[in-house]
Amino acid sequence: MNKENLDGGILNTKQHFEVLDGLRGIAALAVVIFHFMEWIFTDINKNFIGHGFLAVDFFFCLSGFVIGYAYDNRIGEMGVKEFFKLRLIRLHPLVVLGSVLGLLGLFLDPFASPSTYDAGKLLLLFFCSAFLIPFPVMPDRAFNLFGLNAPSWSLFWEYVANIFYAVVLYKVGRRSLVVLTLLAAVGICLVSYRAGNLLGGWSKDNFLDGGARVAYSFLAGLLLYRSNWIIKNRLGFTVLAILLFLAFLMPGSKWNWLTEALVVLFYFPLLVSLGAGSSLSPQWKKVCRFAGNISYPLYMTHYAAIWVFGNYFTKEKPPLGELPYIIIPGIILLVVFAYFAMVFFDIPVRRYLTRKRKQQQKLQPYQPAR
Repeated sequence: MNKENLDGGILNTKQHFEVLDGLRGIAALAVVIFHFMEWIFTDINKNFIGHGFLAVDFFFCLSGFVIGYAYDNRIGEMGVKEFFKLRLIRLHPLVVLGSVLGLLGLFLDPFASPSTYDAGKLLLLFFCSAFLIPFPVMPDRAFNLFGLNAPSWSLFWEYVANIFYAVVLYKVGRRSLVVLTLLAAVGICLVSYRAGNLLGGWSKDNFLDGGARVAYSFLAGLLLYRSNWIIKNRLGFTVLAILLFLAFLMPGSKWNWLTEALVVLFYFPLLVSLGAGSSLSPQWKKVCRFAGNISYPLYMTHYAAIWVFGNYFTKEKPPLGELPYIIIPGIILLVVFAYFAMVFFDIPVRRYLTRKRKQQQKLQPYQPAR
C-alpha cells in the first residue's frame, strides 16, 4: 500500500511510527480473541486473555499521542471545522459499515431466535448506530450502547475526546495538561475501585466509566507527545508486541481493580513511549504497516461474527476440545474479511470523501489572513 494521504491528516514528510502501527494491530487482535473467549469463560479471572478489553485503553493512549503529533502544529491554521471533517473521513465509514454488518447479522444468524424488533425500532437502532448516538435498548444484547455493533462504544468516546481536543486541549499549555491528566488518573482509580475492574463503558449501566477511561489515556498520550517523552531503544516490534500482549494475559484476581489501573496508568504510556522511540528492522516494516492498516477495520467489522459464535456456543454447547477448530479459523477469516473491507470499502470511500473535501476547498472564496 502506498503512502497516499488518505485522511488528509499526517503529512508524508513527517516521521511515521511503524512500531506503534504494529502494536495497534496486536491490540486489535487481542480484542477479537477476548470477544471469542468471553463467551466461553464468563468469569474473566478464568479467561486466559481476561484483560484483553484493556486494549481499548491502549488505543486511547495511542490516539492521544498520534492526534497531538498530527494536529498540534496545524489545527489553529486549518480550523476546527476542517479538523472534524478529517476525523470523520478517517473514522466514520467503518462506523457505518459495522452498523450494516450488525443489522445483517441480526437477520442472518442461523443460531439466533427470530428478531422481535419491529421495522421502526430496527430503523432507529440502525440510525443511532450509524451516527454514533448511544441507544441501549436491546436487553438480549446486555443493553450495549450500540446493540448492532458493540465496539462502537469506544468510537463514541473517541469522538468525544476529539471534540474536546479541538475545542480545548490543543490550546492548553503543558502545565494545565499535567493537571488534567492527574485529575483523570484519580478518576481511573475511583472507577476501577468502585467497579472492581476497568471493563466498563459499553453499556447503559457503566456508560460514564468509558468517559473516565478515555479521559486519562487520551490525555496521557497527548502529554507524552508534548513532553517529548520518547525513549530511544532497540527493543523492536517483536519484543514490544510480547510486552503488550502480556498485559492482556496477566492473571485475574481480586486485585484486578489495582493491577488494571496500574497497567493503564503507567504500563501503556510506557509502551507508547518505547514504541515511538524503537528502531525497526526493514523486514518488519511491511508487517507493522499491515497490522496498523488492518487494526481499525478488524476492530469495527468483527462483532457481528462474534454474536453468531456466541449464539452457536449457547445453543449447541460444543465440547471445549472442538472450539480451537472453530475460533482459530474464525479469527483468520475475520482478518481476511477486514482486509477486503479496508481495500474495497474503507479506502475507496475515504478517497472519495477526501477528493470531495478538496474540491470544496477550491470552490471556497479566498480568505486573507488577519
